[in-house]
Amino acid sequence: MGYIGSLSLILIVTALAGHLSVRMGLPAVIGQLLSGIIIGPAVLGWVSATSFIKDFAELGVIILMFMAGLESDLQLLKKYWRPSLLVAVLGVILPVAVVDFCSQLFGLNATESLFLGVTFAATSVSISVAVLKELNALEGKEGTTILGAAVVDDVLAVLILSLMISLFGSEVSSGSSQTSTNLGISLLIQLVFFLALYVVVKWIVPRLMSIGNALLVPTSVTLMSLVICFGLSYLADAIGLSAVIGAFFAGIAVGQTDYHTVIDKHIQPIGNAVFIPVFFVSIGLNMSFDGFLSDFWFIVVITIAAIATKLAGAGVGAKMAGFSWLSGYEIGAGMVSRGEMALIIAQIGYQGKLLSEERYSAVITAIILTTLIAPILLRHAVKRQNALTE
Repeated sequence: MGYIGSLSLILIVTALAGHLSVRMGLPAVIGQLLSGIIIGPAVLGWVSATSFIKDFAELGVIILMFMAGLESDLQLLKKYWRPSLLVAVLGVILPVAVVDFCSQLFGLNATESLFLGVTFAATSVSISVAVLKELNALEGKEGTTILGAAVVDDVLAVLILSLMISLFGSEVSSGSSQTSTNLGISLLIQLVFFLALYVVVKWIVPRLMSIGNALLVPTSVTLMSLVICFGLSYLADAIGLSAVIGAFFAGIAVGQTDYHTVIDKHIQPIGNAVFIPVFFVSIGLNMSFDGFLSDFWFIVVITIAAIATKLAGAGVGAKMAGFSWLSGYEIGAGMVSRGEMALIIAQIGYQGKLLSEERYSAVITAIILTTLIAPILLRHAVKRQNALTE
């Protein structure tokens, strides 16, 4: 029953840390992320990243993105698809190029440097969603663009990673024609998945929700919405995409039905009270100070490059799409967080021999530092935006 004690500790610590963060004028997410570092292996060692915590955290991020989808305006997402695409593409190209260059300055080989560029091209919009929800800024044009860009960003990062694993990874089957065929099939399956989402959103989900409403069990509508959420998350993960993409589109689909308000009212307490805090803590649990001093300047340079390139790339993309520089700053800040996406990619690269053991801890540290700084930047950007409009 040790996991019950760990869960209890996480919930009380995140509640207190989130409260203190808000009292200090910071997003509650900052306190929750720092909680993981303090009670985790990096400092006190009270909680470790067990399989239970990891699974619980994965449910947390899935529920968080489902909630984001529920609160998203589908018409706004359609309206801002072009800005989202520009933000995502430039927000991927610049980090790949600059982080690759910086890594080579520190003596990393070409393959490892390119992989680090891909790692820091990924965006964890789940952190930004939590901050935007806290500031009531999720449903605006900037928030909508961030959500749309994050989906494209995830797809691009997964495609580039798949290509790198196929070309350079140590666990690839022999024969270039075989790897090319596997990659081609994977891309085709992912394309079919996105095309099928239209049918799911338009026809299948409304019918499933009607069936759920007819079931003679308590909270049957909420139950059916979670089935849809977890089902699409599983399918997205099974074809090589991020599970959060499936959760986000499940939220959009359910949000178009007549049961939107009831489900949102039921899901929010479940997510915010239990699952989502564990997700934020799990990121901090990955922190380690092993080799911190020896890799200090590498960590500093990579962290600065990761933040600056997302701000600049996504911000310029937003400006090209017609946003003001201030809106571009908010959108760029919303794309800075790397979180679980970068951690997952780093782990995949480490297992595939694309990332050396000597640099692994330093890269994880840079990812977490970037994730910690991102909410502060986003809060600053939103406050400046609000001050302008008042």
